[in-house]
Amino acid sequence: MTTITVGEAVARTLEAHAVSAVYGVISIHNLPIADAIGQRERVRFVPSRGEAGAVTMADGHTRVGGLGVALTSTGAGAGNAVGAMLEALNAGTPLLHITGQVEKAYLDRDAGFIHETRDQMGFLEACSKRAYRACTPEQVVPLLHRAIQEAMTLPRGPVSLEIPIDIQASQVEWIETAPASPAAPARVADAEVDALAERLLAAKRPVLWIGGGCLEAGEAVRRLADAGIPVVSSTHARGVLPDSHPRSLRAFHSAPAVEELFAASDLMLVAGSRLRSNETRTYSVALPRPLVQIDVDPAAAHRNYPADAFLCGECGDVLSRLADRLGGKRAPDAEVDREVAKAVAAAERALRDQVGEYAKLCDAVRESLPADGIFVRDITVSGSTWGSRLLPIERPLTNIHSLAGAIGQGLATGIGCAVGGEGRKVVTVVGDGGLMLMVGELATLAQEGLDMTLVVMNDGGYGVMRGIQDKYFEGRQYYNDLHTPDFQAMADALGLPRWKVGHGDDFQAVLAEAVGRAGPAVVEVDMASVGPLEFAGPPQKTLY
Repeated sequence: MTTITVGEAVARTLEAHAVSAVYGVISIHNLPIADAIGQRERVRFVPSRGEAGAVTMADGHTRVGGLGVALTSTGAGAGNAVGAMLEALNAGTPLLHITGQVEKAYLDRDAGFIHETRDQMGFLEACSKRAYRACTPEQVVPLLHRAIQEAMTLPRGPVSLEIPIDIQASQVEWIETAPASPAAPARVADAEVDALAERLLAAKRPVLWIGGGCLEAGEAVRRLADAGIPVVSSTHARGVLPDSHPRSLRAFHSAPAVEELFAASDLMLVAGSRLRSNETRTYSVALPRPLVQIDVDPAAAHRNYPADAFLCGECGDVLSRLADRLGGKRAPDAEVDREVAKAVAAAERALRDQVGEYAKLCDAVRESLPADGIFVRDITVSGSTWGSRLLPIERPLTNIHSLAGAIGQGLATGIGCAVGGEGRKVVTVVGDGGLMLMVGELATLAQEGLDMTLVVMNDGGYGVMRGIQDKYFEGRQYYNDLHTPDFQAMADALGLPRWKVGHGDDFQAVLAEAVGRAGPAVVEVDMASVGPLEFAGPPQKTLY
């Protein structure tokens, strides 16, 4: 029997789960694991500049690649990861967060031990789908398997595993164990699918609303759209049905022309979506009735809108079986198709008018980014306007953004996408205000030499908040102007190729050059020179 350290057992177990990268900050309370990863040289270690960045990178990695893993220290180190864990929890990202802990003898004693914090498990449980603590060396590998299984089981989410430092350094007998498969979701009964098929066949103008639960259901969604059912998407599910499909309403859920379509509809099928507040004007968008909801989580029923029927099951399975039953029995309606095309054209035209010169930047991004490229957007004015709905998207998980709505995660998310995307080009759009929250990760981008172009929208402050204050606070502007660094000099200091653009007509040439080169690049957009970007605040009934 082979005896190894628990740290090496962790590394071997990650390898068995085909983990390709671990993101983290090394510490006295995680070095046995980091040391084993380094010695074995089978898993890439990406040294982030902060724990929030590490978890955010792991989140981005998972969305476009395999399982993302973050390694943090205990106490403040684990605490720094909480915001990023909340984003992963909100997005349903199945990542693994491994964190250290003080020696078992000092656990929960408030002994003032270095890196100690009170009730670390408490805050890990609050920001994770599940959180586990290893109490013996022999528990670590089984708990790792369990944590990964839990993360990958629908509804997915981030899982934390806490390993005290003395356990990490302990010796343990290595016993090869196979990774456990995710637990299978409940299967909707045939009779329920039959009844839903009858509802759809009886409806003259049904609409399908898809969310993140449909990310792997693209074929089934396309078959339903081909049968004549218009599809509106959450921003997270954009590309599940390509924008180019004639029945794609994209993510124009609250556009007036799309609301008119809803008003004329006689059935809405909501599959795998939370119907989030920012996509329903705080739940004020009137959705068609009857409303039928499909979700793998039984607690999702009636969460934000009352449902006339609820099917608890995995969306891909239910929609595929539904499409089978509709096969050849339902044909597209030419009049509905004309209305869909008209609604999309009107919504796009209105958005282009709103963003003005920045529509040229949107077009330049689309032209420069390869078909399999990944667009990442931080919570910024550009991300919430042209980046959210105007940029054409043809594939799922190629328009990546924060689901929880926190600013500052774009840069680190883009880094994770660049590593996890296995050679796919990444363009990441951030604001100058949001960038400063994790600006240290620019050094990670430079050190790792990643194939990502960072577009910094520099308006000297929080543009989103300016819009909200203008709309809801009678134009009074407070605390949104920020002193920003010289981003060109910062790029030079890190050895990053950089450009600065101040005119809309230059967007195409600059983006083509920056994105067309291999490796990292920074493009700064001087918004004061380009001109205003209208943003009138979030699409909701009232601020309060």
